[in-house]
Amino acid sequence: MAGTSLFILISQVDTQYEFRNPILEKKPPRLHAAPMRILTGLQPSGKLHIGNFFGAMEPAIRLQSHGDAYYFIANYHAMTSLHDGPALLANTHELAVDFLACGLDPGKAVFFRQSDVPEVNELAWILSTVCPMGLLERCHSFKDKVAKGIAANHALFAYPVLMAADILLYDSNLVPVGKDQKQHLEVTRDLAVKINEALGEGTLTVPDALIRDDTAVVPGIDGQKMSKSYGNTIPLFGEEKQMRKLMMKIVSDSTPVEDPKPTENSAILGLYKLFASEADYQTMVQSFLNGGAGYGSYKTQLWEAYWNYFTPMRQRREEILADPGYVDDVLQQGALRARETASKVLTCIRKATGLSR
Repeated sequence: MAGTSLFILISQVDTQYEFRNPILEKKPPRLHAAPMRILTGLQPSGKLHIGNFFGAMEPAIRLQSHGDAYYFIANYHAMTSLHDGPALLANTHELAVDFLACGLDPGKAVFFRQSDVPEVNELAWILSTVCPMGLLERCHSFKDKVAKGIAANHALFAYPVLMAADILLYDSNLVPVGKDQKQHLEVTRDLAVKINEALGEGTLTVPDALIRDDTAVVPGIDGQKMSKSYGNTIPLFGEEKQMRKLMMKIVSDSTPVEDPKPTENSAILGLYKLFASEADYQTMVQSFLNGGAGYGSYKTQLWEAYWNYFTPMRQRREEILADPGYVDDVLQQGALRARETASKVLTCIRKATGLSR
């Protein structure tokens, strides 16, 4: 659907996302007008977990059929917290394998490594020349990470500028983001507007956020938000016995078997809802309310739903791993396509800024 119009695209996804329509807002025409382009990136900072899947991967996979999708592995961004070269290389490859196994189709989406498109760093520098310090100082993500003990290096502080370059380099129209990244998208929009004011309207495409309105917090095994930093994640893929054992560690209270169980903020129910049909989910909720069953039986049901949900993806993953050259070929071909787009945008910027004729 390379030529999908804005209206048709949004009519297909507006039940899932909150969206601001740039046409209805009467924004100026874009000089780089192109097919509706959707962009998202994932950091290879560790093993993927089901929070990553439902928060970013699954929405991206659904959207790849509704526009011109550009999906990348943000290995430059991962360097703000990961300083182990072999680990970064391994994580990058594993993320590519997992994304492809979960349904990313390189025939529909341009899939590439961020570092294979060096143009992004030049655009990040150009954007930094119009980026006020105060804009970055107000970013909550930087403050939160420093508060958690992450070293306050320049890359962490300037992260939103590189993120803006990632988005603007491909004339992205829509950027699926979690609510925690919404502020960074606003930084991107601000920088695009500043460039357009300085160099001419339409020099850069001003993107819009695509925010799922039904996104719930995916609970970890301790009941908190699932996060690598909390050590409470459930991996996408793992050995069967190990994964079953992990599932049995999900937090529960001491309510007796025969008594009704609390449903509010239940990690078991929160996770089961992700994998089960609505009917099966409601059946478990009613069983909680009725009493007469123990948490062990609910965790077993959760385990079975989880394992069955990812079975086709595990099988696809094994197929990918059996073909050692497949992943590198996909990423190299994706990088060629990404650079073709990036070079056009950067050539326009270089001419407008006086860096080239």
